[in-house]
Order: sequence, then C-alpha cells, then structure tokens
Amino acid sequence: MSTPFEIDNFKKYLDTVRDELPKGRIYFRGQNKLVSDSYELKPSIGRYKKLESLTPFAREEKERAVLGVFANHLLAHVQHLPRNDWESLAIAQHHGLPTRFMDWTTNPLVALYFATRETKTNDDNQPMNSAVYVLTSEPTRFSELERPKEAVIKPVRDLISSISIAPSGYEEFETIEETLTRRNFEAINDILDAESEPIEKEPSEPVDQKLMNSPFGIGENIIYDPPHVSPRIRAQDGVLLACHQPTQSLEEKDYIEIVIRHEAHDEIRRRLDQYGVFDKQLFPDLDGIAKWLKYRVFEIDGTC
Repeated sequence: MSTPFEIDNFKKYLDTVRDELPKGRIYFRGQNKLVSDSYELKPSIGRYKKLESLTPFAREEKERAVLGVFANHLLAHVQHLPRNDWESLAIAQHHGLPTRFMDWTTNPLVALYFATRETKTNDDNQPMNSAVYVLTSEPTRFSELERPKEAVIKPVRDLISSISIAPSGYEEFETIEETLTRRNFEAINDILDAESEPIEKEPSEPVDQKLMNSPFGIGENIIYDPPHVSPRIRAQDGVLLACHQPTQSLEEKDYIEIVIRHEAHDEIRRRLDQYGVFDKQLFPDLDGIAKWLKYRVFEIDGTC
C-alpha cells in the first residue's frame, strides 16, 4: 500500500485531494476503521468467514438463491421492476443485504463524511483514527461493457467518382477541352480505386449478454453505476464495485490510504455541516433529518 497521508484538519484533506492524488476518474470510500485495524476493503458478504470454506461455485449458488428470494418480494415494494440481476442486487445492497458490491463514491467530501461521522474506540476505549481510501486499480466500468466496438465500414465513393468514361469511338473527333475532361475523370477514378480498399479495423465484438444480465461469475472487478433506486444514491454520488472474489480483500497495490486523525474528526464534522455535506443532505429522508437534528442539538449543542 502507498505511504498513507495523515490528515489533521479539513483544509489539509482538500489540499491532498487536489494536489496529491492521481488525475482522472477517482473513486473514494470512507471508513471509520482502518484496514490495519482489521476492517479490510472487501464487500459485506466477504465478512462472513464461513463462506470462505465454500467453493466459488457453491458460494455463487448461495448468492443467487438469496437474491432470488429477495427479488420475489420486490413486486410489492418497488414501482419499477429491475431489468437484471445487477439492478436487483443494487437494491438489495441499498437495503442492507450482504452482497458482493462495495460502496464507493465519486465525491471526496462524501467519503470524508463516512470516515468521520462517528469516531470509533478501541478495546481500551481510546478514540481511533479513520481513513478515506482511494481506488487506483482503474476497474472496467459496466457502462463500457454495454457498448460493442464499431463495425467495419468500407468507404463509399461519391457520385462523381462512380462515373466511368467508356471509349466512344469518336475520341479522335474530341475537342482539346473534352479530351482533358475525359482524362481528368479517368485519373480521378484510378486514384479512388486505389484508396477505396476496406479499412483494417478490429472486428466488432458482441456484448456478453450473460455478463450483462448478472454480476455472478464475473472474471474481474467492475464499477457499476446503479440506477437511482433511492434518493440516497444520487445524493451520495454513489457507485458500486462488483467484486469477482468477494471473500478476498482488495490488494494493497489497488488503493491509497488517507488517514484521518481522530483529533480532527470534530472540526471536520463541523466543516462538512457548513458545506452542506451532512446527514440531512446525504440521507434525504426522515432518518437523515432525525440524525442531523441529533447532531446539531444534542451532540454539539447547536441550533436547528
């Protein structure tokens, strides 16, 4: 794992995200426990030790069976039926069912919220540091799997280039202007014939429909942008990492760790609240309002 950054105030975190992280599309995950404190980067279903003794096939069969039961109960609770297992599993993840999905976000402040909203304590009742993890492995995005490569296209000549000037037998009676015009057409035809060979491109690859229908049996980790089955997903800029080996944690080479010192948690919570990245914004429902009021009135003796 990369040498962790240590954050002791809100501004330092912003500076680190802006100046120290790789450029391009970045995914963040906030945890109130460090990987080194035995909270590994793995999906919720991978935290059940008894599943490690199962073969991959047996584990996937168990996952499919559980999702099947869950999906049978969706009819009474959703307005739009999921189109495939990806969408069904995203809904299951949202409602707390252990799955092979890991929650990530494209918003670094949302990740910081989840890292600092609650300060955990160790066995000696001492406050613990937390962390924001940055994914660096660049997994394939599900949306990219949906777009097959373009088919090979052969260039087509325009109308003029398709004109053929056949000998008429009267060439010897042509004017000089007509002879030049005929020869120009012949020259253009010769050039276009040489340039009209099919362009060599990689053949179009069909979409793997089995992969598109289900996250089970995937051969690599895949980033999935779930449908907005809940306002929370939209508010949190959430994405899901589908893990092809859900009982194994991410390798150290696949992420950067940003340690958030526990001494800075209170200041960061207050600043996030000022920036509008807090309970009632990230959880736009009654639970979020109640949690926000609890923080403002009872935790920091503020006003509502």
